[in-house]
Amino acid sequence: MSNTIVGILGLLTIVAIVVTLFKSKTQPAIAFIVWPTLLALVLVIGGRHSFEDIAAMIKSGFSSTGPTAALFVFSVLYFGFMTDAGMFDVIIGKLMKLVGDNVIGVAVVTCIIALVGHLDGGGASTFCIVIPAMLPVYKRMHMRPTSLLRIAVLAMGVLNLMPWAGPTMRAASVLGIEAGALWKTILPVQIFGIVLALAHAVLTGIQEKNRGAGLHGKLAKTEGIVEIDESTPVASAGDSELARPKLFIFNILLTLCVIAMLIWDVFPSYYPFMIGCAVALFVNYGFSAKMHKKIINLHAGPALMMCSTLMGAAVLMGILTSSMGADGKVISAKVMELPEDALPSVVRCLANMVAGFMPASLGKQLPLVIGILSVPLALAFDTDSYFYGMLPVVIGIGQAFGVAAQPIAIAMVICRNCATFISPMVPATLLGIGLAEVDIKDHIKASFLYVWAFSILCMIVGMVIGII
Repeated sequence: MSNTIVGILGLLTIVAIVVTLFKSKTQPAIAFIVWPTLLALVLVIGGRHSFEDIAAMIKSGFSSTGPTAALFVFSVLYFGFMTDAGMFDVIIGKLMKLVGDNVIGVAVVTCIIALVGHLDGGGASTFCIVIPAMLPVYKRMHMRPTSLLRIAVLAMGVLNLMPWAGPTMRAASVLGIEAGALWKTILPVQIFGIVLALAHAVLTGIQEKNRGAGLHGKLAKTEGIVEIDESTPVASAGDSELARPKLFIFNILLTLCVIAMLIWDVFPSYYPFMIGCAVALFVNYGFSAKMHKKIINLHAGPALMMCSTLMGAAVLMGILTSSMGADGKVISAKVMELPEDALPSVVRCLANMVAGFMPASLGKQLPLVIGILSVPLALAFDTDSYFYGMLPVVIGIGQAFGVAAQPIAIAMVICRNCATFISPMVPATLLGIGLAEVDIKDHIKASFLYVWAFSILCMIVGMVIGII
């Protein structure tokens, strides 16, 4: 089975998954399991892989998404405990006094929190900071959670250009330069992107206000958008037997300690939430196994649902992004140059196919072409496969047309970063939509065109200043 056929099969699989999700035929976890499994069967029948190869690839996928699944379970439990204890009720009250009925103010505050929270470059930790803090406010203000996500992901995409963030480091390693040197080159675009992210927040606030959002407003019905349930209970320090208003200061300090451990980045990202859950239960609810079980059960449903989605994504990632060496061992997507006798992964085959079908007449404009295509391609590639698999291929094609490698890499970094957190191939995206209680299809529908326009504007700025 040729690499081109494998690339075509991979593209069909991704299209099938997206169509299945957009038509609400099943839950994401099932789509992530069924379609890649069918692809795997075709690859086995076609003689490209054995069942043992597929098993190893799936195990490899779990190694990449397993930590995120653990992070999701314990972060959902932790913030659930804090909601029960009434911590967010006090925070919401303070924010409401600050912004009043100002929908635009809420949107801008969301953007600022996301910008500051993503300084460490960790998508999962940023979602854990932004979404739990702002979602109750959005519900109280009758604002759509899809708007919350879009504001957050655009701000995070801009901050993802920092030299210690994954995409910039990956692109720099492909170019063979220091990440700091690449960042200095794209810094003007990042500054423009921060301003644009704040402008987008203002625009989103105006849109929400026009739709009837506000402290005393009522959200207009919109087809295809998740409706906010007016009956959704919001923890209150005065009307819940689980509320612990006297422990507000302790709970705030505990939450700051958990976030500090995340930013410290010494321990695995899920461990701070594990410790936080244990301490929160003992301090707020005493040494009672019965009470602890009751509280955990209150939040087990959402945690299990999104954990299953991430487990399904492990199958998807394993089958699509794993290459196989001649010795039968899986080669990670992080490896830039595969051995000659290795079988490239499905997404590497797809990357070669996309590059191969690019018209020669567009060779000189390769940075612009790949920049424009970066957002749609983000839906099909995880970060490692995009930068370690596709970027070297595109650079090689560019060299044949006399195009330097750096402008190509810059275009791919700038434009791909904007779309990082709308891609179902990025585990942090699944964490974010789970915390925001939004379906992946609704997140993509609400964000895709904005993200694409955002990336093109950033690319134009790069052209104007001469780095693309």
